[in-house]
Amino acid sequence: MASSYGSLVKEAAVLLDKFSTGRQCLDDFMEDASKNLQHMDTQPKKFILDVVSGCVEYKKLLDIVINAFYGQNGKYLSRDDRSQLVIICYLATFVLDDLGLQSFSNVVKSLDIKKMHKFLSFFFTNLTTWIQEKWNNIYDAAYVEKHWIGPLLRWRPEIDILLDQLAVKMSRGSQVKKAPIKTTEPQEFSLNKPKPRALPMPELIPQQERHKPVPNSTYKAPKEMQMIEEIKQKNHQKTEELLYEANMKQFRCANPHKSENTKKVMSQIKQDLDSELKFNSVHSGGRPPSNKNNSWPIKLNSAAILRQGALYDRQVEEELQRIERLVQGAREPSSFLQWQKEMREKDLQEELAKIEKRHLEGRISYEEAAMARTRIMERNQKTAQLKKEETAQLMRRYAEKRLQEEKEMRDLVQQVAEGHKNSKTAKEKLQKFKQSIVKEVSEQSRELLRQALEEAQAELSRKFEIICEIRAIESLPHIRVKNFDNTETAGHELLGEMSLVELKERLALLKEAQQTERQEKREHILEEKQSKKQLLLEQLDTINIHMRALAQASAIRKEERKATLGFRQAAPQDERVLALQKKLKEKQQERQRLKQIESDKAKTSEQAAAHTVRHTGTHNKKSSEEKNWEDLERSLERHIQKEAPDVVSQRETLKT
Repeated sequence: MASSYGSLVKEAAVLLDKFSTGRQCLDDFMEDASKNLQHMDTQPKKFILDVVSGCVEYKKLLDIVINAFYGQNGKYLSRDDRSQLVIICYLATFVLDDLGLQSFSNVVKSLDIKKMHKFLSFFFTNLTTWIQEKWNNIYDAAYVEKHWIGPLLRWRPEIDILLDQLAVKMSRGSQVKKAPIKTTEPQEFSLNKPKPRALPMPELIPQQERHKPVPNSTYKAPKEMQMIEEIKQKNHQKTEELLYEANMKQFRCANPHKSENTKKVMSQIKQDLDSELKFNSVHSGGRPPSNKNNSWPIKLNSAAILRQGALYDRQVEEELQRIERLVQGAREPSSFLQWQKEMREKDLQEELAKIEKRHLEGRISYEEAAMARTRIMERNQKTAQLKKEETAQLMRRYAEKRLQEEKEMRDLVQQVAEGHKNSKTAKEKLQKFKQSIVKEVSEQSRELLRQALEEAQAELSRKFEIICEIRAIESLPHIRVKNFDNTETAGHELLGEMSLVELKERLALLKEAQQTERQEKREHILEEKQSKKQLLLEQLDTINIHMRALAQASAIRKEERKATLGFRQAAPQDERVLALQKKLKEKQQERQRLKQIESDKAKTSEQAAAHTVRHTGTHNKKSSEEKNWEDLERSLERHIQKEAPDVVSQRETLKT
């Protein structure tokens, strides 16, 4: 047992030597150490890791004792003994209550007895003197006295007994007689040829481990990207087809023929009527031909198969009931069906007449809207002509006002030319104004600098307070509680309180119950799937039979439709449709007449524009006179600036 404790302490000393405080993180180092100690059991591994982490955490306290001990007995100690002494000091100071005296004595006896005796006697003799004083400089004195010095003083009698035992072992070891030293006897020198050295066995060449093959997914693009590209290509092709179709087709707003939508509606109405009239033709034929190689046009899921099977079963029941009624003496509703067919044909003709009527009404409303647009354009042109006349009057008034302002400007220029002698007074006033502006700017800048300095000082004081708080928090001791028993409860006195062992056991039982329940559910699901599969196969057989019967009925309907195709023609036009067509022609003629009137007005407006071009010469003359006046004003300003350069220009005085 003692040898095992000694090996654990040596393992911990090796790990402690490898750790460097300033260059490594403790958490990363402990993770690497736990990976290296995976071959050991959990309890020794936990002991080693706890000892190393504790020595690193309390390094400052332990270095005080070890450095002083090396200062007195450094001659008799090697550098490798330092880590062992650090571990013994940590165990005696912090872990002695948890470890127990017996385990601690086993650890001490497994190492060098002489060194351990000297260190423990040095540590416990100086514990209450200078060691306690230096520890008080690092931590709070009350905390040191309560948690470290007090427990060590309580263990002092047992430690004294351990030191006496170590001293007895040391004295016994010194009294053991040493074995006589054997003297070497000289041998004659042999001049024989020495045997050649045997060739060493060649070392085995280490074989390189086979690398794992690269997965195929590394070199393949994901399927989603390929699917997205295919969808994009399909959408692009579809848009090109739609664009081509839209460009090729003509506008159908004024087309007298029926639109495609109208034709589709008419064909759908006819098909609905045919299907309603032929609902009993399925059972009128003979036995349908057998088709063994039946291929389904679409893939049905289970819900569709069951729904289709239920539908066919219901149809079979209805047909059986109809046959029973016929056997009992009921009549076949053939005359009623013929009357129903005639009435529906009549309704269809009325529906087609309504559709044609709506089409003609839409075209008439389009023609009326076009005529209304032309009337609105004429009204807008009249209002625009009135606006042009009003703007021309305003321009004439503005020209007169401009001539009046030019006269006033010339008078002002003459006054400035006469009063250029008073320029010195204006210059002095301008200089005083500039000095006052500079003084105000300098005062504002000084005020801003003072405010910035006060804000910087306040920020520095706030940061200094935060740093002091952080340092005070870091100086607090870190208390570790390591007492934990798996079989004991937490002691909260709750009704359902359990220990960790009981909790694990109950969780294991619950897991087993869940597994059995899951297995039973899986078996039940498999049975249901098998029964459902059998039901679907039966329904597929019935669907296949009915599909063949429906195919034969559809072939008979096609033949009847071909026979009655010539009978059905377009709906006859009634009086309302003819009246609407006549009204549409009148609206079109009226629209053509309005277009002719607009073209005549455009020709007259072109002639008027040619007439206005001739009268633009007079306007050019007026603009040339205005330019001459501006040139005269500029030359007069240059003359004044040459004679008195400090005088403010005419334009600046007018602006102020």
